[in-house]
Amino acid sequence: MLSPCRQAVLSAFRRHNCRLFSATQGREAKKGLVLGIYEKEKNGESARFTEAGAAFDSYLSGKLSQMLSISGPPVKKGKSRVFYGLHEDFPSVVVVGLGNDSAGVCGKENWDSCKENIRAAVSSGCRVLQDLEVPVVEVDPCGDGQAAAEGALLGLFDYDDLKSNKKFKVTTRLHGSTELAAWEKGVVYGEGQNLARWLMEAPANHITPTVFADTIEHKLAPYSDRVIIHKRPKPWIEAQQMGAFLSVSKGSDEPPVFLEIHYNGNPDNSKAPLVLVGKGITFDSGGISLKPPSGMDAMRADMGGAATVCSAIVTAAALRLPVNIVGLAPLCENMPSGNANKPGDVVKAKNGKTIQVDNTDAEGRLILADALCYAHSFQPRAVVNAATLTGAMDVALGSAAAGVFTNSDWLWGQLHKASVITGDRVWRMPLFQHYSRQVTDSQLADLNNIGKYSRSGGACTAAAFLREFVTADHWAHLDIAGVMSNKDEVPYLRKGMSGRPTRTLVEFAAGLACET
Repeated sequence: MLSPCRQAVLSAFRRHNCRLFSATQGREAKKGLVLGIYEKEKNGESARFTEAGAAFDSYLSGKLSQMLSISGPPVKKGKSRVFYGLHEDFPSVVVVGLGNDSAGVCGKENWDSCKENIRAAVSSGCRVLQDLEVPVVEVDPCGDGQAAAEGALLGLFDYDDLKSNKKFKVTTRLHGSTELAAWEKGVVYGEGQNLARWLMEAPANHITPTVFADTIEHKLAPYSDRVIIHKRPKPWIEAQQMGAFLSVSKGSDEPPVFLEIHYNGNPDNSKAPLVLVGKGITFDSGGISLKPPSGMDAMRADMGGAATVCSAIVTAAALRLPVNIVGLAPLCENMPSGNANKPGDVVKAKNGKTIQVDNTDAEGRLILADALCYAHSFQPRAVVNAATLTGAMDVALGSAAAGVFTNSDWLWGQLHKASVITGDRVWRMPLFQHYSRQVTDSQLADLNNIGKYSRSGGACTAAAFLREFVTADHWAHLDIAGVMSNKDEVPYLRKGMSGRPTRTLVEFAAGLACET
């Protein structure tokens, strides 16, 4: 309970704030400021500002500290508090809680807690100012300019392209100049994930296979000196004998596209390229094995693998990463029609293996099978595929992490290291022969697309199926079905499609570029 004197001071402060806020409403080019503050230490040390926050408070002769002390309890981690009229250049100042300033890499959580705290806090502050319709926001780097920029860009994104009432648009800038390079890098990382979110969120009648490929081509156009794009049409796919891919696409009136991207970030490098492969089902009805109607609209994002892979390559090009990458995305719809796959059909993949299709809703592994066969033609340094492949992955890990199935300890280490930095975690899953035997025991063909026990270990049997089309020593399959969307689990992402794990793929590629 506040004392009468303290209550009177607080009431006067609030009235003062309201008057100043009202007075600034008519000013042009309003700017807001987001500043970080660390929580009180257990040893009794009081809460303290970041370097930028302390400088701002010092400029105001301690007025911000004074206002904080009378405005309520300390600002908790990830929360914010707004003040008005303290500075003529910044009519609105938001103080955001960063948690403990001794936070770092947490072995239990498998991420860098400091970076995650910054992303969440900055996101919270930027959203407060967006709600106040502040058009320009300067952001305290909070000791990590990249994480701050990621929090700002990711936190403000909202897919409202098709709405009449859109979110207020906010421009974010770095406050100060000490972390400019890191901030700019974070902006590119954030924009990359937001591109994947945009692709995944857009309706399926707006993002067809052809439109998807055209969109990526447009995004890569500024980097044409380092990028070559092939939008392979159906005749090329037929010539490549990609029978599994074609069998899925034939149920739709939309023509399939096999998108092939070559990013030559280091043309003088004699090392083989990294090959990234993404599942590109732009809408998944389940085919003849029709999905239930509840939630089917979310299957517009079943091309999340292709979205994250292609967005990662766009980001790598924007960053000019000195690494060579080949991106492959088989793009089509999975629809029911008189031409569609029927349960029990047998199709032949590019490598000659026959597949019994007992469930047409297990189509992602069919299109990836042919793409993985083709990936080996580039003599890759490593092959990484990403796919919203199985609901079983969501059951296993939920939205906490993407599941990784890999035949390479080295590759697992690289992916895990990248995910600790980005906070977009991965978790290793088993590739036992136990699962392989379930998909190779097929009545009519070499392989069965769902295995003997369709309800048991579904994510693992799907990975085992893909392994039948891999000969590379370093291959990893990322099942991203569980991280496809966000409700409220990741505080710096709004509800909707997440675009995960785009930043982890970028960080992974950047790590390979640094390897000798």
